[in-house]
Amino acid sequence: MDDLVPLFTRIGLSEQKAKETAKNKKLAPTLAAAIEAAGFASGEVPETIGKMLYRLASTITPPALPHLDHLAQAVGDGRLTTNEQVDAAIKFSATQDPTVDTAAFERACGIGVTVSDDEVNQAVAEYLQTHHDRLVKDRYRALGALLGGLKKVEALRWATPAKVKAAFDDQVLNILGPKDERDEIVKTKGGKGKDKAPKAVPAQAKADGAATPAADGPRRDPDAIFFEGELSRLHRPGGNPQIDPALMEAHLKATGGQVVTRFPPEPNGFLHIGHAKAINVNFGYAKAHGGVCYLRYDDTNPEAEEERYFTSILEAVKWLGFTPYTVTYSSDNFQRLYELAVELIRRDKAYVCHCTGEEIKAHRGGDAKGPRSDCVHRARPVAESLAEFQKMKDGRYGEGEAVLRMKMNMQDGNPQFWDLVAYRVLNTPHHRTGSTWCIYPTYDYTHCLCDSFENITHSLCTTEFRQSRESYYWLCDALGVYKPVQWEYGRLNVTNTVLSKRKLLQLVNAGLVSGWDDPRLYTLPALRRRGIPPQAINNFVREVGITTSNTTIEVERLDNQTRAYLDEHAPRLMAVVKPLRITLTNLPEDFSESLTVPFKPRTPAMGEHTVPFTRELYIDASDFRLEDSPDYFRLARGKSVGLLHVPHPITCEDVELDAAGEPVHLLCRYENGPDVPKPKAYVQWVAHNPAHGSPVPIQELRVYDRLFRHNNPLDKSEVPEGWLSDVDVDSLHRLTGALVEVGVWDAVRRWTAAMADPVVERAHVENLRFQFVRIGYFAVDKDSVLPPSETVASGDSAACTAAGQLVFNRIVTLRESNKKESGTTQA
Repeated sequence: MDDLVPLFTRIGLSEQKAKETAKNKKLAPTLAAAIEAAGFASGEVPETIGKMLYRLASTITPPALPHLDHLAQAVGDGRLTTNEQVDAAIKFSATQDPTVDTAAFERACGIGVTVSDDEVNQAVAEYLQTHHDRLVKDRYRALGALLGGLKKVEALRWATPAKVKAAFDDQVLNILGPKDERDEIVKTKGGKGKDKAPKAVPAQAKADGAATPAADGPRRDPDAIFFEGELSRLHRPGGNPQIDPALMEAHLKATGGQVVTRFPPEPNGFLHIGHAKAINVNFGYAKAHGGVCYLRYDDTNPEAEEERYFTSILEAVKWLGFTPYTVTYSSDNFQRLYELAVELIRRDKAYVCHCTGEEIKAHRGGDAKGPRSDCVHRARPVAESLAEFQKMKDGRYGEGEAVLRMKMNMQDGNPQFWDLVAYRVLNTPHHRTGSTWCIYPTYDYTHCLCDSFENITHSLCTTEFRQSRESYYWLCDALGVYKPVQWEYGRLNVTNTVLSKRKLLQLVNAGLVSGWDDPRLYTLPALRRRGIPPQAINNFVREVGITTSNTTIEVERLDNQTRAYLDEHAPRLMAVVKPLRITLTNLPEDFSESLTVPFKPRTPAMGEHTVPFTRELYIDASDFRLEDSPDYFRLARGKSVGLLHVPHPITCEDVELDAAGEPVHLLCRYENGPDVPKPKAYVQWVAHNPAHGSPVPIQELRVYDRLFRHNNPLDKSEVPEGWLSDVDVDSLHRLTGALVEVGVWDAVRRWTAAMADPVVERAHVENLRFQFVRIGYFAVDKDSVLPPSETVASGDSAACTAAGQLVFNRIVTLRESNKKESGTTQA
C-alpha cells in the first residue's frame, strides 16, 4: 500500500483518494498494472491520461480484463482520450478472444474519427426537431433531459462534447429566444432568502409521479436525473453481452428493444422513505426511456411474509403515482427455479451440503478471517447430489440438515463467491403455494434468474449488492440463460429516524409508537397518514439525485418539499387552537352576515366558500395580551386588530378573567363607522353560529415533533446509551378544544364530488389537506368520522357538524423552524 499511494497520486488522485484506492484489493492491482502497461511506471503522468487510466481500471469488466495491457497502451499513446472511448473499448474487448482485431477496435472506439462542425449542427438540428414540442412546452426546464438524450445520438458519438454543447445552446436560443418571465425564478419578499418556484403550477397533482417545483429553485424536468451522471451512461437494450448471442436475439424479440426494469421488494414489512427512492429509480428510469417496470414480490421466505405487506406495497407504489406493467411473484417460478437447480447440479456447478451454519462459517475463514477451505461435500459425485437434492424436496431432511450450494470459488476475494446457498429446507407453508414445497430458493439464487425470466434490461439496486454483481452474472452464465445488467446506486437515509424493519418492530412492540403508520415514523404508510403528499416525496427523492454514494439527507429537505407543494395545493381555512370568546357589543344579538372567502387568496381556480360572521366569535388566545407593548400589533385592551376577510377591525374594550386571572371573554366593538384607520395586523377567527354548524369542533389536533432527538440515533458517539434512549417520549402533543371554520365541509363536499370511486377513495381522508391560516399545514387523520356522503352532498353544514368528528395531524409548520412547535399559532 505504501508503494501504491505515491504511484496513484502521480496520476492525479488526491492523497485521500489514493489511500482509499490502494486499500481496494480489486481496483489497486488493476490500476497499478494499467499504469505500468501504459508506460508510466515512473515519471509524471499527464492529467488527461491519468484520468483515463483510472476510468479504465475502475470500470473494466471481467471479460475485458485479459486485454488490460492493450487498453492501457491505447490510453497511454493518446488514442483513447474520452470516457466514451474508454467505455467503448472495454465493451469491444470483452467480445474478443484471444486477440484484438486492431482495425475493428479503432472503428468501435472512434479512434481517428472526426465529426465536422456541419455534421454536429445537422445532427443537433434533427434531434431538436424530433423533440420540438417538448422543448416549446417546457422551455428551458427541459434542457437537462434533452441534453442527456443528445449524448445517445449515434451521429454525435465521437463528436467533441464542447462543440455539441455549443451547437445545442445556439439552436435552443434560436428556437426559444432568450429566457423571459416564463423561465424566471421568483424571489421571496425583500429579495432575501432562497428563490422559489414560479406560481404557474397545475392545480392538480400529476398522477404519474412527476415532480413539481422545489421551494428553492426553478422548475426542472423531473426526468432529467435519468439523463445525467452515471445513469446517462447505462447501456441501451441489447448492449449487454451474452455467453451465447442467441440469448440476446431472443431477448430483443421478446422486448422489442424496450427498457425493462423491476421493483422487487420483499413482502416482509412496510416500505419506507428509502424504498421511495427505489420506486422512483426503477419506475422513473423505465418511464423516461419509454419502457416498462414490473412490480415483483420477492416472496421466497414464507416465515416472514404476510398478506398485509403485499397489499401495502402495491398501495404504496400506486400512491406514489406509478403503475406496474404487471405484478409478478418469485413464487410464480418455483417449479422453473427447481428445474434449473437440478440442471446446475447436472453441470457440476452445485452440490448438496450437510455442514452446519457454524461449519460453513468456519470454512469461509470464521471471525478471524483466516484461510478458506472447501467442505467435504463439495467433491461428491453429481449423481449423489441429485439424489440428495431429491431427498430435500421430498421432505426427508429437517431444517438445517441439508442445503444446496453453488460451486463457485472459495478462494475468490469476493465473499459473494464463497459457494452461496441456493436452496434450504423450510417446513413452513407458503401463502401462495401452500404446502407444495418444503424447500425454498434463496435471494442469491432467485433474483438474477427471475430478472432473466422477465427479460429485465437494467437490474437497478442499491450499493450493498455491489459484491453480488459477479455472482449474479456467474449464475446466469452457468445455466446459459439471458443475463441482464446490474447497476448499483446509493441508498437514501434521512436524519432523525431509523428505517431498519427490526428496529421499527422494536418501537412498535415497546409501545413507543402507535404502529407502523405512526406519523412520526418514515414508513410510507406513516408518511401517508401524516398527510405528506406523494408528489413531495417524489420531488424530495429527485432533488437528492441518483449517485453511487449512500446519502443521509436532512429531514428538513423533505419538509421543504412538502411546504412547497402544499403552498400551491392546500386550501386555506381559519382555525383557532386555543379559542378565546369575543362578543361584539355594538352588534345586535341576532346579527349574522355571510362572507365569501377564497380557499386561496389571489387564486380563483381554488374556489371559494361562505362563512358566517356573527356577534359571537372566537380568536386564538395567543392573539391577545393583557399587557400591551409598542412592538405588539395584535389585540389588547383598548387596541384594535383586523379580522381576516372582515371589512372592519375590532377594538377590545373590556376583559373578563377566570379565577386564575386568565382572559376568558373579550368585550369588543366592531369598528364599522366612517374614517376607521386600517389595522396593523389581522388575525384568524371562527364565528359562533350553531344554525350554520359553526364553529366545527376539532376532536383532537395532533402535533408531531421528531421522534429522535439526534440526527443519527444509531451513532454511539452521539447517543452512548443506545438508540432507544434517544426516543423523545414527548414528541406527540394531543390538543383538544380547537375549532375550525365551517368552510371545512365545503372542502369535504368538493373532495367527495371529485371521487371516481367514493367507497375506496373516501377511506383515504389524509388527502384532505389544509393550511390552517397562521398555524400550519394539517391533514385529516383516519381516526376521524366524516359525515355520511349524502349529508355532505346536501350542503347542510349544521348536519355535517353534528355528524362529524374531526381529528387532524400536523403535516409541517408554515415555515422551517429549528424550535419545537407544540401547536401554538405561528405569527
